[in-house]
Amino acid sequence: MLRESLSRTRQAFIGKLTAVFGASELTDDTWDEVEALLIQADLGVETALEVTQTLRRKVSSEGLTTRVQLKTALKETLLEMLPEPSPLALDEPRQLSVVLVVGTNGSGKTTTIAKLARRFADQGRRPILAAADTFRAAAIDQLKVWGERVNVPVIAAQPGADPGAVTYDAIRAARARGYDLLFVDTAGRLHTKYNLMEELKKVHHVAAKNVHEAPHEVWLVLDGITGQNALQQAKHFKADVGVTGVIVTKLDSSARGGMIFSITRDLDLPVRYIGIGEGLDDLIPFSAPDFVAALLD
Repeated sequence: MLRESLSRTRQAFIGKLTAVFGASELTDDTWDEVEALLIQADLGVETALEVTQTLRRKVSSEGLTTRVQLKTALKETLLEMLPEPSPLALDEPRQLSVVLVVGTNGSGKTTTIAKLARRFADQGRRPILAAADTFRAAAIDQLKVWGERVNVPVIAAQPGADPGAVTYDAIRAARARGYDLLFVDTAGRLHTKYNLMEELKKVHHVAAKNVHEAPHEVWLVLDGITGQNALQQAKHFKADVGVTGVIVTKLDSSARGGMIFSITRDLDLPVRYIGIGEGLDDLIPFSAPDFVAALLD
């Protein structure tokens, strides 16, 4: 399934790269072409340059010549760009864990929350959802529909209500009913909208004030179709609300899967989950070895 979801990225990248590696001699022009192909796969300029330089050093020092050797060296180099992430804070035992889910409109944030709730419920957790995206009436209704679909309760208020108050009510409800995991759906916002970002900080503050060490995770949902364009947004979210991890959606519809390497390199953030389809089970934990293998094999 993962291999199928990365087919667009693989076709736009690996086929051409294999042809380049098949050249009789690796010249400066060849390495320029390798770098250009990595940029096209949306690794970003700096990341593509670093991968190319590392690969070039390996080829020179180890005397690599065959297409298989070059591909293996590329696989090793890409894996080095994706260090093993730290364990989830949600794995630590506590009465209630709180996760803020943030991002821009259209990134698939609300749907992702439902898929997360389903995944954790299947693992024996008791999730509850807070509809703190009160900016759009449709967002509240959408989360309620998804909550019914995955059999997870949703705490909501009227459109235009204070998102901080909704978050507070959800925390109280979770404690009263014995739920141990709260996902807070926040309003989709652009990082340039000062008032909306301040509102998001308020939700963060409410969680911190009412639950020890909360929020325990702040996950940023990025649209895989937007590729590198999403990274600037991510930098602002990280600075404003302390993002702890990234979820990349719609990889099955994107040729820009290489953005994952930029997320880890440029943002110093782990990719926690990736969306590889529209089904409830199509949000999977990110595994660097599986990702690179699906990209190259």
